[in-house]
Amino acid sequence: MGIPEKTVNPVELIPQRPPMVLIDRFDGIDTEGVSHSALTLRADSLFVEGGVMSECGIIEHMAQSAAARIGWCCHTEGRPVPVGFIGAVSRLTVHALPRVGAQLRTQLRIVQEIGPLSLAEVRTEADGTTLAEGNLKIYLQP
Repeated sequence: MGIPEKTVNPVELIPQRPPMVLIDRFDGIDTEGVSHSALTLRADSLFVEGGVMSECGIIEHMAQSAAARIGWCCHTEGRPVPVGFIGAVSRLTVHALPRVGAQLRTQLRIVQEIGPLSLAEVRTEADGTTLAEGNLKIYLQP
């Protein structure tokens, strides 16, 4: 895995700021081009109700995982991080909702890039169980 040479606070890689931050670790990009990010789900998250994260929270975590990947690439190349937007969420299947204390682990792979548009496959797991998987279309503002 592309382990960072020095530890980078994931908040430096994404545009979101507390209390909207839904990623607490970015472990880099492995040799197969898959990025790895994580979140320990806390009770005070905006997307937790009754001890369970909402579907919207899972989607936002996936989107922030994509943002962290872009931020990491820009950070390692010495480029400024562009503003990005989710253009679409497709083929999303939510299998289960995580409870407070769960360790979410997300893998993201870019499958196609055309100019400022990217298509990513993303999967989020906790405790060896797939919570959600789908595709994100991402637009990077030039």
